[in-house]
Amino acid sequence: NKQGDTHTFDPVFRRLEQWFKSNAGNLNMRNMFDADKERFGKFSLILNTDDGDILLDYSKNLISEEILKMLLDLAKSRGVEAARERMFTGEKINFTEGRAVLHIALRNRSNAPICVGGEDVMPDVNRVLEKMKGFCHKVRSGEWKGYTGKAITDVVNIGIGGSDLGPLMVTEALKPYSTGGPRAWFVSNIDGTHIAKTLAGLNPETTLFIVASKTFTTQETITNAESAKEWLLQAAKDPSVVAKHFVALSTNAPKVKDFGIDTENMFEFWDWVGGRYSLWSAIGLSIALHIGMSFSSVFHSDNHFRSTPLESNAPVLLALLGIWYINFFQAETHHSPPPHLIYCTRVNYHTGPIVWGEPGTNGQHAFYQLIHQGTRMIPADFLMPAQTQHPIRNDLHHKILIANFLAQTEALMKGKTAEEARKELEASGLSGEALEKLLPHKVFQGNKPTNSIVFKKLTPFVLGSLVAMYEHKIFVQGVIWEINSYDQWGVELGKQLAKRIEPELQDTAEVHSHDSSTNGLINFFKKNYA
Repeated sequence: NKQGDTHTFDPVFRRLEQWFKSNAGNLNMRNMFDADKERFGKFSLILNTDDGDILLDYSKNLISEEILKMLLDLAKSRGVEAARERMFTGEKINFTEGRAVLHIALRNRSNAPICVGGEDVMPDVNRVLEKMKGFCHKVRSGEWKGYTGKAITDVVNIGIGGSDLGPLMVTEALKPYSTGGPRAWFVSNIDGTHIAKTLAGLNPETTLFIVASKTFTTQETITNAESAKEWLLQAAKDPSVVAKHFVALSTNAPKVKDFGIDTENMFEFWDWVGGRYSLWSAIGLSIALHIGMSFSSVFHSDNHFRSTPLESNAPVLLALLGIWYINFFQAETHHSPPPHLIYCTRVNYHTGPIVWGEPGTNGQHAFYQLIHQGTRMIPADFLMPAQTQHPIRNDLHHKILIANFLAQTEALMKGKTAEEARKELEASGLSGEALEKLLPHKVFQGNKPTNSIVFKKLTPFVLGSLVAMYEHKIFVQGVIWEINSYDQWGVELGKQLAKRIEPELQDTAEVHSHDSSTNGLINFFKKNYA
């Protein structure tokens, strides 16, 4: 399949490859900073937003002006600008599912028409947003009552994947803004422990469930929703009360109605909203109930991505740095503290890294040693607000946190030479064989790439801008790699196999229909049911 090959045959890619083979060994960040006192100014940018500036400092990367120019040439050569315009104008860039990709329409506060198949989607978007606004007001004001006449105090979002992860992250990050809203809980896992533990602390009289499933057939979600309904009815004893305690985020009105939910309380979304990008849609109802509707007003970030030249475009620069490390340094993971497939053939180059992270200084006690001293490169993004939501003890905690933030990125860049380590050990009174034995363990290679993203305060607007920035970063990488950042076929295979296995778990008969490992596992489970 030629589509999988054109990327590595691109002349700019070849040029980067040649440069890397000849010169990468000489890239030393410590030396680059020493040689150029203006390095920070050359490799950083500021995004002006309604809630203060966001600084992206990408100077602590293994790049020079020459490398950056080649990476920007690669983006142009791969058609990033044209692809970006195709997304914003509603073309079906999700080519494996034949869909437009328009989560950007959900935060379009300019109301400029955005069309799919010649039809402006904005009237529909605004209708659903207005409906959400009205519903949120009813719940947050106490006008919406449960079956005993009490106001709602807790909202449980039942969904999985994009119907869970985005809203969960946002409500967690923006808890300080939840004044006046109900508490938010999230149930996703089919493991019954998840819903059992969540419900154990809740009162059925004051709990509202949001069932998030476009088709209303998602197995994990509907199983959990039915268990929640059973829990409610054990207390209420009257099926008609389901409508007071359940709403749906779906497009399947008949199934929603069969469940007992009033279809007036069904909030729809569209097939041009990918699951992983759906927190901006009705899927974000739990966010709106918890903190209000202010989160989605981040059209600024989309304007920045659409109209800013590539060389000063934050999502594009982040994407290109990722490409540089993944395709040339073979970095397999990306550390981000606090968010693919091609037809018929695998692409013959590295694509998406594993993204993982941890808040604050917790990571120092876990995986920072791996980043500092491991043999694999792990590029890292460090995100930090200048102001905390909780200025405890005259901001003491936050100042310590900022000091650690600054120290880690500097330490990852500089490392510690054998000479520096030797001086430290001698100063501590060590000498001779004991010193020589310990010395190699105290040396840090440094030269570990990081981006620092700093902002005034984590407000709903700023969080929205950051999420949008990372969404656009992923889009740009997909364009360069010629893979679809928006389909979800990789989610389906395990589900299909699970449906085949489920009936085999219903009796005690020994199973021989799979490979010997799967047969052995199934038969062990069966023996240990009782």
